[in-house]
Amino acid sequence: MTSTHTFGHRRGVAAAPHHAAAEAGRLILADGGNAIEAMVAMAASIAAVYPHMNHVGGDGFWLVREPNGRVRALMAPGPAGARATIGLYRERGYDAIPARGPLAALTVPGAIGGWMLALEAAKALGGKMPLDLLLASAIKQAREGYVVSRSQHALTRDKLPEMDEAVGFAQTFLADGKVPAEGAVMKQTAFAATLDHLANAGLDDFYRGDVGREIAADLERIGAPVTRADLEKYRAYVTEPLSVQLNSGTLYNTPPPTQGLASLIILALFERLRVSEAESFDFVHGLVESTKRAFRVRDRAITDPNRMKQPLDRYLSAAFLDAEAEKIDRRKAARWPAPYGEGDTIWMGAADASGLVVSYIQSIYWEFGSGSVLPRTGVLMQNRGASFSLDKDALNPLEPGRLPFHTLNPALAVLKDGRVMAYGTMGGDGQPQTQGMIFARHVLFRRPLPEALEAPRWLLGRTWGSTITNLRMESRFDGNLIDQLLSAGHDVAVLEEPFSDTMGHAGAVVLHANGTMEGAHDPRADPGAAGV
Repeated sequence: MTSTHTFGHRRGVAAAPHHAAAEAGRLILADGGNAIEAMVAMAASIAAVYPHMNHVGGDGFWLVREPNGRVRALMAPGPAGARATIGLYRERGYDAIPARGPLAALTVPGAIGGWMLALEAAKALGGKMPLDLLLASAIKQAREGYVVSRSQHALTRDKLPEMDEAVGFAQTFLADGKVPAEGAVMKQTAFAATLDHLANAGLDDFYRGDVGREIAADLERIGAPVTRADLEKYRAYVTEPLSVQLNSGTLYNTPPPTQGLASLIILALFERLRVSEAESFDFVHGLVESTKRAFRVRDRAITDPNRMKQPLDRYLSAAFLDAEAEKIDRRKAARWPAPYGEGDTIWMGAADASGLVVSYIQSIYWEFGSGSVLPRTGVLMQNRGASFSLDKDALNPLEPGRLPFHTLNPALAVLKDGRVMAYGTMGGDGQPQTQGMIFARHVLFRRPLPEALEAPRWLLGRTWGSTITNLRMESRFDGNLIDQLLSAGHDVAVLEEPFSDTMGHAGAVVLHANGTMEGAHDPRADPGAAGV
């Protein structure tokens, strides 16, 4: 398996986990659109052709590096609905929020609110592409049919037993009641009609127009706790990103409610370890131990930003990071009883000749989200609210209007050598870890971008149904390295697959100092990277 890689482009580049979405972005760039406009086209397309990993019933987060060098975060998380109370779930006998079905669809879909903000930014930067053209690829793909990918086939098969309560799942994602084969052609007819309507009426209609009315009616009909008033008052917002200075440049990531803080801490700690050799014991052990320190901070600090008890600046200060690095034992693994955040998501990147660089994540949380497809609009609702707790004293308790914790976090780096790199991945708790591996391999150890994406990866975390936290590693790692990790106290499990979906689908785009651009995406996906 090899990553998809494209380079040497002067006008623009796009990278996505599905080649059809990358092509949708390339077409917009070729027509004179900017990187943000290309990303909106890709965001719509990826929901049409990769629906098991994301949809417009989910959320989205953007990092946008403008031509003047300013980096902004466009935040589109959806809050819990007005009827989503702890009492609702307790009264129905739940000790935890269900992961599937209508009661899992408890947060407002934020993604399209993010598209709206993004297009405002695109227009301010000279963008002039009409909305119907931006949505054209997605409408065609959803209406005329898309090809079922390997991962959609496998995940439909694996997750079908969980979907008994998921309204609309069978009608939308099964073929004559059966799991569709890889290569089969499927359609999302209702979703195509929704996109076509939005192309004419405008994206605001999703929340405050005819589409919003239909979404609300379907949610009420199936018993989900999100109301029309919740949709009508929803707005995405712009904020400052988190950042940390490294010797190689400035790293940016999204603030709470995302785990962007953890991604920055991992690389800041790893740099302080001064590892001299890639793929060595020091390399793997150093990144894994940095992850443990970062996740401990994340799990005690990250919540709804409107309910944060203290600012996060202290966790990115040199004094705090120096002290944390000192706590890492260079020879021995720290104990690790950590919760695991499962997730399925897509990361996409785009850049253009003006110097505009975009890093974007769109997600429905777990694969297929809540599994509930709203019949009138074809919108697949996320289950992001499953990350809430039904314990009112927890860090992230369920409350109407509260933002859930997000594993999503797009990354962007402005490097001292003049490069700007947007990068990211799907994969829940794996996102910060994979970001660390890609950045370390490509930037710190100067491996070509395709090699950095193809190289074997690991994941520290707990799988569903498992009570044992371990360090899972792809089978391509050297046996001597695995023995060293075991000797140091790491609980290693070697996966059978040389390229495992467990490790996420990662990608990157790079704007070079000479104005050329390159993009690449993961061989573990159905990747695409294209430029003009």
